[in-house]
Formats: sequence, structure tokens, C-alpha cells
Amino acid sequence: MRLKKKLLFGIIAVCMTLPVMAQKNVIDEVIWVVGDEAILRSDVENLRLFSMQSDEMRYEGDPYCYFPELIAVRKLFLNQAKIDSVYADESAVIRYIDNWANQMINYHGSQEKLEEHYRGKKLAQIKEEQKQFVREQYIEKEMQDNIVGNIRLTPSAVQKYFNQLSKDSLPMIPTLVEVEVITMEPYIPITDIDAIKARLREFTEQINSGAQSMRTLASMYSEDQGTAMKGGETGFLSKTSLDPAFANAAFSLNDPNRVSSIVESEFGFHIIQLIEKRGDRINCRHILLRPKVSDQELEKTINMMDTLYQTIMEEKEILGVTMTFENAAFRISSDKDTRNNKGLMVNKDMESNNYGTSKFEMEELPLGMGVVVDKLAVGEMSQPFIMKNATSKDVVAIARLKSRVNAHRANVSDDYQILKRLVEYQKREEILSEWIESKQKTTYIRIAEGWRNCDFKYPGWIKD
Repeated sequence: MRLKKKLLFGIIAVCMTLPVMAQKNVIDEVIWVVGDEAILRSDVENLRLFSMQSDEMRYEGDPYCYFPELIAVRKLFLNQAKIDSVYADESAVIRYIDNWANQMINYHGSQEKLEEHYRGKKLAQIKEEQKQFVREQYIEKEMQDNIVGNIRLTPSAVQKYFNQLSKDSLPMIPTLVEVEVITMEPYIPITDIDAIKARLREFTEQINSGAQSMRTLASMYSEDQGTAMKGGETGFLSKTSLDPAFANAAFSLNDPNRVSSIVESEFGFHIIQLIEKRGDRINCRHILLRPKVSDQELEKTINMMDTLYQTIMEEKEILGVTMTFENAAFRISSDKDTRNNKGLMVNKDMESNNYGTSKFEMEELPLGMGVVVDKLAVGEMSQPFIMKNATSKDVVAIARLKSRVNAHRANVSDDYQILKRLVEYQKREEILSEWIESKQKTTYIRIAEGWRNCDFKYPGWIKD
């Protein structure tokens, strides 16, 4: 069970990832009317075709029953929003559209390819057409929030919900761990750094002379795999979403035909080429190269960390300070994110149920750490091992398991917050279902012949 923290826009996903897909040989027609809103056969076809390509849009039963009802429910909320004068936050709509456009350009590889995907429409036209879909989704959610109100649950209500569930229906909670870590980055000889810089200078000369394009060189040599496949293109990003050194260099560029000086970031060494600036966002290409850690330096670092491990185990003093795990994390660790937190790691995976907490599922731990932590007892410290840090660099680490809750069926004492979210979701669905059933009775609804013989979730669509 995973309760996503992000907002999932179901129908938006359809409208905004595909151009109109209705088959040309199918004559469009009005199949439902809800209030003064029509539902077209092409609306249903688009959803049905998208669901065949998507893992996020699953359904049971007849698609020609399920999808019209899905759209009809949405129409009820939008009709009520008109009555209640509920509007979308236009600035939020614009931010969402801009973010979506950036992601789609990155996905397709360029703005030109995105426009080609949308049958030759210009980006500005595509964005304008999508605004209405996004606006309606924001209005729908705002309307639902108004209907539901603020759900307040007592511990007794959560306990009551828990008591009503059969053991087999209780959600499974995966193993969760809290981990403290000390890391040390292997030394990179200056000669290796100079070699990387020399290679980047060669690339710069080739690009500036016209012998090679940045796109070609990035595709062939950049070690940023995410952008290399798109010719080094980052897509439009804000300054705050970039490494500070990278951002300062990128935003100082003005000539798209020139390449930046070599920039060192926490990820490695870059050269950057401007594509376009739009207000506080920038789209550029870059080539990233990282010095390789030699086996000898890696072995030296492992030996140094082994010495540190023994020092911590024996609680020896260094310069008058007893070298506990916490002191070593603060004074020695190269991990800036945990140094001031006594080595305790914080989950930064925004897709995780545990985002922003110190809890991790095993697969959420850094590459190379999970297999080590899985063998530790609570309070036990590992021998030094090699892992990838947040910037994909090889580092040597020592980990200590602070806590572990093994995989289990949910229970109130250990999983109260998860169960509370489940109850809140259930209460919300109950309130919205009651509202829909009530609204059906007072809303004009017409369903065309051939679209009525369905086992609807809300039977009130059929009034005669």
C-alpha cells in the first residue's frame, strides 16, 4: 500500500499527454448530457485508448459504462462550482501548465518534436488549449474540498475503523528503517581533475569552432544520463532547482552560440550552452564529466574509514573529543545533509509515503546501502562499504541502524498515522458519494440509447 502525497490529475493525464485520438472514421456524437454539459463519444474514446497505454488508469467492467460515468461525475462538480462561484487559482494553473510543458518538451526531446506530436500546433497554442482542462481540475478539487470540509478524526474513530476490518484486509506495511551514516569521499588527484578539464576545453573548442555541436558531444560523452539522451538539454528550470554553481554560470550566459567556462558543481565538472531564457527560468545544454575514483584511492579511503570504525567502537579520544558515532558524523562525514543531524538520514523521495521523515523502505536507501543495513541489528554499526551518494558519486560509508519495524499487517499502535489517512480517505469518499447521489436527483441527465444498459456505480443516472 502506498498513499501518494502528490496530487494525481486523472483526466488531465489523458488530455495533456496525448493529442486528440478520436478515430477519423468514427462519427462523433453526444452520448450523455449532464446539466448543460455534453459528453461526446470522442471523450470516452480518448479515455479508453489512454487507459490501454497507462498503468495509472485501471478500471473494471465495460469501458463504455465506466468512462462516461467518470466524466459525468466530474460534470456534476463543475456545475455546482458555477452555482457556488468556485474558481481556480489562475496563478496555480499557469504554474502547472508551465511545469507540464517543460516535462513534455523534455520527454519528446525538443519543443519542435512536441509541436509535431500535437500535429503542428505551436507551443503557445497547446498550452492555451490545455489551460481549460487544468482549470477545471482545480475547480473540481476545490469544489470537492468545499463539500467535504475539514474532517476531524479522534483516536477512537481510527480504532473503530481498525476493529471493523478483517485481518486479511488490513494493509501490509513494508519494513521501515531509520539509518545513521558517516561518509568519506575518496581523494581525486589534481592530475585527474586537470585531465577532465582539458577534455572539456577540447569540447568547447570544437563547439565554438563549429566542428561539433553541443547536442552531439553531450549525447556521446556527457555522464548525466538523464540529459545526455536529449543532447544535453535540461529543459526549463528555475535557479532554485539547480546546483548553485551551475545556476550562476548558466544564468550569466547571454550568447547561445558560445559555451561557458568550466563549472564545478557537486555533481562534477560541466560546460554549459544557453538555449533560451524565459523570465526566471532557463533552458540550456550541458556536458557533465566526473573524475574516476581509482582503485588505489578507494582502498585508501576504506582503510581510513576502517580506522575510524575502530576508533568509534573503542570510543577513543581525538584532540580531547570522545569519538562517538555522533561526533564522527558531525566532524568527519562528507555528507552535508546529515552532518548536523548526528548522521541521521532524511527521506527526500517525494513519491514516498515517508517523505520528509527519517523512515525508509529498503529500496529507498542509497544504492549499495540496503543490502548492508538489512543485515544489521538495531544499534549495530556496519563495517565500511562503498555506496552511491545523492550526487551519484562513489563514497565509503559506515552505517548504524537506529530502528527497524519489520513488515507487518497494519496495527493502531505502530501505524496510527497511516490508518488515520485511510479513515480520512474513506470518510471523504462517503461524503462525496452521498453528495453525488443527492445531486443526481436535481440535475437534468439524458443518456443516449445504447449507453444506458450499465451497472453504474451511482444508479441515479437512470431516472425513467
